[in-house]
Amino acid sequence: MKDKRILYVASELMPYLPETEVSSMAFESPKMVNGKGGQTRIFMPRFGNINERRHQLHEVIRLSGMNLVVNDFDMPLIIKVASIPKERMQVYFIDNEEYFKRKATVTDKDGKLFKDNDERAIFFAKGVIETVKKLNWAPDIIHVHGWMAALLPLYLKNYYSNEPLFKETKIITSVYGNGFEGTLNNDIKKKVLFDEIAEEKLSLLEEANFDNLMKLSVENSDAVIMGTPTISSEIEKFIDAKKVPTLAYKYPEEFSSAYEDFYLNEVLS
Repeated sequence: MKDKRILYVASELMPYLPETEVSSMAFESPKMVNGKGGQTRIFMPRFGNINERRHQLHEVIRLSGMNLVVNDFDMPLIIKVASIPKERMQVYFIDNEEYFKRKATVTDKDGKLFKDNDERAIFFAKGVIETVKKLNWAPDIIHVHGWMAALLPLYLKNYYSNEPLFKETKIITSVYGNGFEGTLNNDIKKKVLFDEIAEEKLSLLEEANFDNLMKLSVENSDAVIMGTPTISSEIEKFIDAKKVPTLAYKYPEEFSSAYEDFYLNEVLS
């Protein structure tokens, strides 16, 4: 992995949010790459329940300040950073007062999905890509973890298709079994269409449930990793039909060499 550049884009990440299958692998994967001489950048949303003081988040003025257009509204992008103690890993947080100030992640106190989760996902995808452009850091691989990041492959392959920084970049989606009930806002397709992404690319957003979001991410990826021992049969069939390099689930004690081999010999070869 020496000198390979891997960009991790995650819905959640330890130690900033509780341990889950997603937050754990979004932490362990870059830790493995760092340990083998690779370069990493990690991005996640700056959810309002992340303790900024305890984790020592601070705003990066030179990266903040631009506006991202979401559904014809200008939304200010704020970038914050923190370092994971003892790991020499820097994490970039995508922030916006309207989308991420509330003291929660993706559901309210009654467990209902926030109505603007669709716009938050669009803002997150565009915010990551615009920030990486500002950093002028061309990744060899972008590895996506979690459904809040599921629109990034779509935007990278379509909205940013002519961006030279990502010309050689390969995208991996890790698919997990833990999703959400219900669907995102029914207007999500219309909001993505506003960005002039071709309508035929968006049929899966007719019903923006968890399975369809993950299928959309897979559809625009170059490879897939099974992040849990079991995933929905519907997603599994979709992956099989896609016929891209796919890595079966690996237990924590065996994932390191398997991921390294997959990155180097299946995705980048």
